[in-house]
Amino acid sequence: MGEALGLFTPLKQLESNKPLKSELTPSLSVEQQKAFEFIQKHPKSLLFGDTGSGKSEVYIKAIQETLAQGKNALFLMPEIGLTPQMKKRLKHYFSSCVAIWHSRISKKAKEQIISELETGQIKVIAGTRSALFLPMSNLGLIVVDEEHDDSYKSNQRPRYNAKDLVHVVAKQLGAKLLFGSATPSLSSYKNLPTFRLKGTYHQSHKRFLFENAQNEITPTLLAKIKAYLEAKKQIVIFLPTRANFKYISCQSCGTNVTCPFCSVGMSLHVKHNALKCHYCNYTQAIPKSCPSCGCEEIIAKRMGTSEVVKVLSQEFSENVIEKFDKDEITTEKKLKEKLERFNDAKIDVLVGTQMLAKGHDYHNVALSVILGIDSLLNIPDFRSRERAVSLCLQIAGRAGRSGEAEVFIQTQNRELFEPYLRDYELFLKEEMEFRKDLYPPFTRLLRVMSSHKNEKKAKEILDSIKELTCKYKNLEVVGFGKADVEKIAGKFRYGILLRSNDTKSLLRFAHEARAAQGEVDVDPLSFS
Repeated sequence: MGEALGLFTPLKQLESNKPLKSELTPSLSVEQQKAFEFIQKHPKSLLFGDTGSGKSEVYIKAIQETLAQGKNALFLMPEIGLTPQMKKRLKHYFSSCVAIWHSRISKKAKEQIISELETGQIKVIAGTRSALFLPMSNLGLIVVDEEHDDSYKSNQRPRYNAKDLVHVVAKQLGAKLLFGSATPSLSSYKNLPTFRLKGTYHQSHKRFLFENAQNEITPTLLAKIKAYLEAKKQIVIFLPTRANFKYISCQSCGTNVTCPFCSVGMSLHVKHNALKCHYCNYTQAIPKSCPSCGCEEIIAKRMGTSEVVKVLSQEFSENVIEKFDKDEITTEKKLKEKLERFNDAKIDVLVGTQMLAKGHDYHNVALSVILGIDSLLNIPDFRSRERAVSLCLQIAGRAGRSGEAEVFIQTQNRELFEPYLRDYELFLKEEMEFRKDLYPPFTRLLRVMSSHKNEKKAKEILDSIKELTCKYKNLEVVGFGKADVEKIAGKFRYGILLRSNDTKSLLRFAHEARAAQGEVDVDPLSFS
C-alpha cells in the first residue's frame, strides 16, 4: 500500500472549473470528423490511424470539446521524448492552461503546476505515466497516445501499467477514454470500439525495398544513401543496438566477452575505448586477448548506432551525420535541439535506436532505413512478431510526410513483413488467431522471479514458490528455472511463468508468492 500511495501527488483544495472555449480550432477532414464523432459516441474508444493521418488534430478537437464542457483533460505519452513537439501543439491551441509533467521536471516547477491545478489555471496536463496520479478535478477526458508503447508499464515496484489504470480512473471519475496509435496493441484492438483512420494527412507515396541481409552497411545500401544525399534529401537510419558493437567475440572459442556481474555480453564503445554493460553499467578496458582461451583474435559483432555514424561519416565526409539514442540524448534540451536541427535541415542523416520511432515529426525525410530488425524476431517472447512488425511500420512512417519516399529494409524474413507494411490490421487479425487460448489478450500471465547473490538460495526460493502452485488447479505453469539473463548486478535469477483465465486465483497466488520472497509481475512485458 505504501508503494502505491507513493505514486500519488497530495490533493489540497480545487476550484470549480468554468467552461473554456479556444479561439483556435483544428480544421478536420471528412474522415477526421467521422473519427471525432465516433469518439463522442463511445465512453472508451481506439483511434487506429495511419502515421500522418492526423490523429493529433482529432485529439485536440476532443480536448477542446472537453474544456468547453467545463472539464479538464489528461494527455498521456509513453516517454519524455515526445513532450517537446506535443507541448508546442497543445500550447498553440490552449495557451497557458497547459502544463507538461514528467520525472525530469524540477521540484519547483512541479510545485508551481500543482498550485495552478488547484486554482483552475491549468486545465490540460500532458505527460508520461506519472501524470495519471496528479490531483485533477472534474476530469472529462484521458487520451493515451502511442498506446502500443511498452513504456506505459513500470519495470519497478509497484509494477503498474498505466494503460490498465486509466480504465479504473476513467470509470471512477466518469471520464471519456481515448487510445490512439498507428500500430495499436492487440489487446486494445480486441477490447475497444475502434475507428480506422486511413491514409495520410499530406499527399505522399512510399515504396518498400528489401535487401536479404541482417545488419550490414552493404554496397547497395551505400549507393541508396549516396543517391538521396546528392539529391539533398534527409535520411533516418534505425537499428536496435547502441554503441559501436553489441558484442565482441573470440575467433577461436566463440565466447563473448561478458560482464563479470551480469550474464550478458558487453557492448563496445570506441569513443570511450571501453566495454560497457548495458544492464549494470559496469565498464572495463577492451581486452587484448580472449579472457577464456587467451586467443588474440577478437572480433566485434552486431553493429550499433555509433559504428554506423562512424562508417557513414568516413564515406560521406561532406555531410552531417549524427546519432539519436540514449547515449546521445540525455536531456530534454538535447532532444529538442536535435529535432530542431534535423527539421531545419542542418543534419543530413539521423542514426538512432527505437527513439526514432517515438512519434516525432520529421518534415522532410525521403528515405527510412531499417537495419537489424530480425534480431527482434529472435527474442523468446510471444510478442516478438508484434513488436517487430509494429516498429517496422513506425520507422517507415517517419518518411514521406510530404512527397515521395522509400523505405529500405534489411531482413531475411521478407515474407513476414511485406504483407503487413500496408495493412497492419491484417497482421492484428492473423496474430489474434495464433494467440487464441494461449496468450494475452485471451489469457492472463504472471511472472514471479527470485534473485539472490547465493545461487542456491535463489533456487530454493523459486522451488518453494513452485510448490504453492499445487493448491491452484486453474493455474498452468508455462515454465520455470533459470532466467534468460541468469545473473544481473551480481544476483542469480530464477523465474516461474504461470497462465490462467481466472484473474482472482492468479492474484491470490501472486500475494502468496510475494510473501515467499518472490518478485511479482502481473501481465509481464519482459521475459529476459
